[in-house]
Amino acid sequence: MFKKILIANRGEIACRVIKTARKMGIATVAVYSEADKDARHVEMADEAVCIGPPPSKESYLVIDKIIAACKETGAEAVHPGYGFLSENPEFSRRLEENGIIFIGPKHYSMAAMGDKIASKKLALEARVNTIPGHNAAIDTPEQAVEIARGIGYPVMIKASAGGGGKGLRVAYDDKEAHEGFTACKTEAKNAFGDDRIFVEKFVEEPRHIEIQLIGDAHGNTIYLHERECSLQRRHQKVIEDAPSSFIDPATRKAMGEQAVALAKAVNYQSAGTVEFVVGKDKSFYFLEMNTRLQVEHPVTELITGLDLVELMIRVAAGEKLPFTQDQIKLDGWAMECRINAEDPFRGFLPSTGRLVKYMPPPEVHGVRVDTGVYEGGEISMFYDSMIAKLIVHASTRDHAIARMRDALNQFVIRGVASNIAFQAALMQNPRFLSGDFNTGLIAEQYPKGFNAADVPHDDPAMLVAVAAAIHRQYLARNATITGQMPGHEFTPGEDFVVLLGRDQYQARVLKADGGWDVSFAGERYELRSSWQFGDPLYVGTLNGQSICMQIERRGLVYRLFHWGVQADMQVMSARTAELRALMPIKAAPDMSRFLLSPMPGLLTQIAVTVGQEVKAGEILAKIEAMKMENVLKAERDCVVEKLLATPGESLAVDQAIIGFK
Repeated sequence: MFKKILIANRGEIACRVIKTARKMGIATVAVYSEADKDARHVEMADEAVCIGPPPSKESYLVIDKIIAACKETGAEAVHPGYGFLSENPEFSRRLEENGIIFIGPKHYSMAAMGDKIASKKLALEARVNTIPGHNAAIDTPEQAVEIARGIGYPVMIKASAGGGGKGLRVAYDDKEAHEGFTACKTEAKNAFGDDRIFVEKFVEEPRHIEIQLIGDAHGNTIYLHERECSLQRRHQKVIEDAPSSFIDPATRKAMGEQAVALAKAVNYQSAGTVEFVVGKDKSFYFLEMNTRLQVEHPVTELITGLDLVELMIRVAAGEKLPFTQDQIKLDGWAMECRINAEDPFRGFLPSTGRLVKYMPPPEVHGVRVDTGVYEGGEISMFYDSMIAKLIVHASTRDHAIARMRDALNQFVIRGVASNIAFQAALMQNPRFLSGDFNTGLIAEQYPKGFNAADVPHDDPAMLVAVAAAIHRQYLARNATITGQMPGHEFTPGEDFVVLLGRDQYQARVLKADGGWDVSFAGERYELRSSWQFGDPLYVGTLNGQSICMQIERRGLVYRLFHWGVQADMQVMSARTAELRALMPIKAAPDMSRFLLSPMPGLLTQIAVTVGQEVKAGEILAKIEAMKMENVLKAERDCVVEKLLATPGESLAVDQAIIGFK
C-alpha cells in the first residue's frame, strides 16, 4: 500500500480523498493555486505545494507542475478527483512514465472511453444500444447545421472532452445549431484544451440514469447499482438519488451487465460510471462513460456501504476486489443535493465572495456533508460554484426526502447567494415526490426561472407567528436599555400588524413561560424556543410540533427561510401600518440605456464599438465566471454611445459595461 499520495485537485473532492487516505494511514500532499493558499484542502493535507497562478490552465491543468510536486514530496501515487486532469489520458501516461501510479484507469482505457466519439464507436462494436448521431469530429458550424438537419432536430451539440454540462448545447433549429457549435467549441477549448465537437439526436423526455462500476487488475468488474440523475438544470445535475424509483430489478441487471461488458472490453481498472439515457418504456441507450469518480458518488456509498475512494486506492495498489457481484447490497435510499454559489432568484447567476456565515447541518441521523469550504473562506470566480454536497440516507425514498428537507432548513450560508431555497422547493415538487419526472422537469416547472412566489408556504401561519414573536422579543430587549428618562420608559405593546407580501395579519403577542403566545385570525399559536438575538436558526416548537427555520434581520425586515420559501416580513404597530400605506413608492432609476453585468466575472470580450448600430439578438459582450462562458445579447435595436468597461476587467454584479443612445 502507498505511504504517500498527492491529490491533483482542490475543494470538496480533495478534502474527500484526504479523509479516506487519513483513515487508511496514508500521508497526503495537496496542490494549490495562489487563489487557494488558504483553502481547506491545503490545511487538511500533511503537505502542500503551490503550483501557480489562479487560472486553472496555469496551475491545476499543468501536468509538469503536478509531476514536479510528486517528485518534490515523494508522493508515490496521484488521485485526480474529478474535473481538471481526471480524464486526461496524457496525464495518466506521463505519470506512469515517471514511475508514479495514477489512482484511476489505465491511460489506454481512459483514451478509449473518456473520448465520447471513440467510446460511442466501441459501444457500437460491443452491441450496446447507442443514440443516433454523427460519430466524427465536426470542423465548422455549417457542417454542424448540415449534420443536425440529417439527424433531425432537436440535436445535442457536445464537446468530445466535455463534462459537467460544459461544452454542451441543445439545438432546435439551424440558428441554434450554428451558435451552439461556436459556443461549445470555445467552452471546450478553455475548459478542457480539446475543442472537438460532435452531434447526436436529443432524446426528448429522457431519464438520465448511470451505473457505477469498479474494476481491478485481476479481471474482476462489478456494478454497484444505479443512480437517478434526471433532475438537471441546463444539463447540470441538481439532485441525485439512488437507487432510481423508475428502474426495476430486471432493467437494473440488464443495464449493469451491459456496462460491465463495455468496461471489460477496454480492460477497465478503477471506479467509473456508464451513463444511459432511459426512455419511458425502460429502453436504454449508452450516453458516455466517465472514467473517474463522479460528484454524486456518495449516494452509491451510502446504499452499498462501500468507500469508493478507498476501493480506487486499493485497486491502484494492485489489490483484488474483496467482494463478488452477488455480495453487493442495496440498503435503503440515498439522496444528494449540490449546494452551489448561485442565486436562484437572479436566474442562477454565479455568486462569488466571502462566506460570512457557514453552518452546515450536523452530520447525524443519516446526514452527510462533503465540502471544501469554511466560514470566512472565499468563493472564487476562477473555479466551479460548488460550496458543498448535502447527502442523506434513510430506509425509503419518502423518508430520505423528509430528512433532506429538514437538513436544508438547517443549512445556513451568508455572504454569497446559494441555491438552497431552490433545492428545498424541489423537495416539495409533486412530480419529484412521486418519482414521475425526467430531465425536463425543472425547465417545465420553472420556465421563467425561479422566484419565491413559485413556492407558496403550506402553513403561512407559522411564518406570521415566528415573525411576530421575534419582533416582540426585540422590543422586550429594547425595554431593558438603561438610561431611559424617568416616566418615559419604553413599554412594548401587545398588538401588531404583520406584513407578508400583500397580506396583513392583526396579531397579539403575549409573554409565556419559555416563549410567546401569538394570536391572530381567531387562532392561538404557542411558540417555545431558546432563540437568542443573532442566532441564524430558530429552533423550537409550535403548538408542540418541532420547527426549524432560518432567520435574518435586514433593517426593518425579518427574512425567514423555511421549506424553500424565502419570506420577507415586517412587523409594526397598527398606526405605523396606516402611515406606511400613505408613503410614496420611490421609482427605481432607469437603467434601460445600459448593459449591466448580470454576475460577477471576467469580461473576456466586447463585441461592439462606439457608434455601432446594433440589432436585437446581436452579441454585445462575453463574461466568464466559474468556468462557464456567458454571452450577453442586445434585447432591442440600439446605438452604442460609450464603452464603460474593458476586456480583462473583473466585473461586479450590475456594473455598467456599455451605454446606449
